[in-house]
Amino acid sequence: MKSLFILGVVGLLLVSCAPSTPLARIEQNPAAFSSLSKKHQGLVQQGQISAGMTRDAVMLAWGAPDQRFQGSQNSKATERWDYIGSRPVYTNQFYGGFGHGGFGRCGRYWHGGFSDFGYLGFGPEVAYLPYQEGSVIFINNRVDSWERLR
Repeated sequence: MKSLFILGVVGLLLVSCAPSTPLARIEQNPAAFSSLSKKHQGLVQQGQISAGMTRDAVMLAWGAPDQRFQGSQNSKATERWDYIGSRPVYTNQFYGGFGHGGFGRCGRYWHGGFSDFGYLGFGPEVAYLPYQEGSVIFINNRVDSWERLR
């Protein structure tokens, strides 16, 4: 029973890490896909969007937005969908020393950790920095304009 539980947890983790592709989203929403024009169906399958597309088409092509904004343009209500990505930034750190006079994280004003015991640490670190991957602006529930990072 315990091994079945662990297997289930591992399976859920693997499924949750699977990337969402246009084809996977189409399979999950066949009715929304079939309601699109043939031109828009072709673009969605390639993960592309164009002016005039519906929100459903954009959702199938690019997925759910990370942020949504409401606004106004020329006295018309707008909605902007932003898509956020993240990039890894690699750094190498040296930290350590005795007392509170070490380097890096154990520098002069760092109070905590193992610096009092002469802890030395070397190693790469990875931080993920967000960036704007793309935006879509809707007017009257249709794509008016869009932009995407190359």
